[in-house]
Amino acid sequence: MSEQQSAFPRRDADGRIRALGDLLGVGLAGVVIGLLVLVLFDAAFASFGAGDFGQANGWLAVILPAWLFLEDFRAWEFGAARVGAALVALAVAMVSGLALAGLTTGLPPLLSGGVAATTFTVVYAMIWFPGVRWLVRRTG
Repeated sequence: MSEQQSAFPRRDADGRIRALGDLLGVGLAGVVIGLLVLVLFDAAFASFGAGDFGQANGWLAVILPAWLFLEDFRAWEFGAARVGAALVALAVAMVSGLALAGLTTGLPPLLSGGVAATTFTVVYAMIWFPGVRWLVRRTG
């Protein structure tokens, strides 16, 4: 990849995100955008009488961060390092998100799922970014 398509997040020549702060920033921005869209849809459906406000699944806010993580995963060469780092990050992030969603069961699904999606995004980025680099150095 010889050209950069955008200035943020900053990427290297292979399309990999260069800084953990960029990965976290764009991932969390994706969660916020996802939650805003869910709030709009949930409010619209509630105004039509198709349910109560706050009942949308907040986990849906993880769609944009998951897309970002998938694109960064694809930018790495195929190998055990990227697969291993992604599997560990995915497992720990899912368990962390589900645990926090379980602790917030008294909240509406939109909020508890939003907490879970935010947790998933932060935990995945914090494990994936250093993990894949460390594994590539050890196995490469």
